[in-house]
Formats: sequence, structure tokens, C-alpha cells
Amino acid sequence: MDWNDTLDATGLLCPLPVLKARKRLKALDHGQVLRVLADDPAAIVDMPHFCAEQGHQMLSAAIDATPQIYLIRRA
Repeated sequence: MDWNDTLDATGLLCPLPVLKARKRLKALDHGQVLRVLADDPAAIVDMPHFCAEQGHQMLSAAIDATPQIYLIRRA
């Protein structure tokens, strides 16, 4: 799958990966995809919750990868 932008949030702890993802998604057009790289264990819960709350679509979540890889389509 293709993506339009990448956010490297490795080394950042909660809530920074989600806050930075929110800011980066705002800069994208509706329907564009953001790839987020994270290694914070809390991101496994935080990213899907953030997407559900904000209406974004979680296209995939590779939580067993190092770092974790999330593909999020902007609402």
C-alpha cells in the first residue's frame, strides 16, 4: 500500500506519537494516508483509539514489527 507522508515517532513516549500524528494528519488532504512508525508500547492502544475518536481510518497496524507501523487514512 502507498502512503503520502511518514511520521517517525520512534523514541517518543505517550502521548507524543498520537499528538504528532494528529498534527501531521491535519496537514494532509482528506483521504491521504499517513504512515506512522512508533516503538512506544502504549501506541498499540493509543493509535486505534485516536483514529476511532477522530474518525480517521486505520488501514493497517503492524504491531509485531519493530518499530510498529500504522497506516492511517485522513477522514
